[in-house]
Amino acid sequence: MSECTHDCSSCGSDCSSRTEPQSMLEKPNKMSNIGKVIGVVSGKGGVGKTLVSSLLAVSMQRMGKNVGILDADITGPSVPKAFGIHEKADACEFGIIPVKSKMGIDVMSVNLLLENESDPVVWRGPVIAGVVKQFWTDVIWKDIDCLVVDMPPGTGDVPLTVFQSLPVNGIVIVTSPQELVSMIVEKAVKMAQLMNIPILGIIENMSYYECPDCGKRHSIYGESHIEEIAAQYNIPVLAKLPICTDLAKHCDQGTVELFEGDWLDKAVEDIANK
Repeated sequence: MSECTHDCSSCGSDCSSRTEPQSMLEKPNKMSNIGKVIGVVSGKGGVGKTLVSSLLAVSMQRMGKNVGILDADITGPSVPKAFGIHEKADACEFGIIPVKSKMGIDVMSVNLLLENESDPVVWRGPVIAGVVKQFWTDVIWKDIDCLVVDMPPGTGDVPLTVFQSLPVNGIVIVTSPQELVSMIVEKAVKMAQLMNIPILGIIENMSYYECPDCGKRHSIYGESHIEEIAAQYNIPVLAKLPICTDLAKHCDQGTVELFEGDWLDKAVEDIANK
């Protein structure tokens, strides 16, 4: 029998001293009190992931929940823009204090730390992943019923860091009707399954445009195939969001909290029931 190297990861022996795999979960700030953590992901950019993250948070807040948004899209942060937040995050001896939106949603984003909002974040992957961890460990998320994590597109460093370091209770996958996106959605689904992260459902953005004159719906980006993908992986379709110029205007003006659409109310109820 060869001498033990105490490296259980490379050993096939089943001995009494064998250790279990260590958890990679990071502890939140000692002053944080966080209920559920919901990740919002997309396989590619430009499908409206931040829009969905913002609307989910607004819908939850309207239902009486205390909500926070962790903007994990470090190189393309846009959550503060949607909520009209321009002030900088503050800090105390215990940690970083997130900025509250006009309606009371706690927001943390790298844009709240930069000297100028338009300054680019030119950092390599490990540094970006480290910042995301700090948004969990150093930020004081006080009395939060649900923390929405707006992740960057793809299946790279940041989604992997979030899945391994944060106790994610489930994810929502955002997509659009284009045929190309079907393959990208499957990649996101398979990554979540590989990481043992529950998939709460799929939300299709830009699903259709409803004519304000006749009420007819037009499939601007082609017919949706989201039901086929959802059925293939036994995942519910939580909502189909239309192309809405009024919603786009609210996001551009930083007043997403004033938008009166209720498309995601049912989705939030479904998520809460899970």
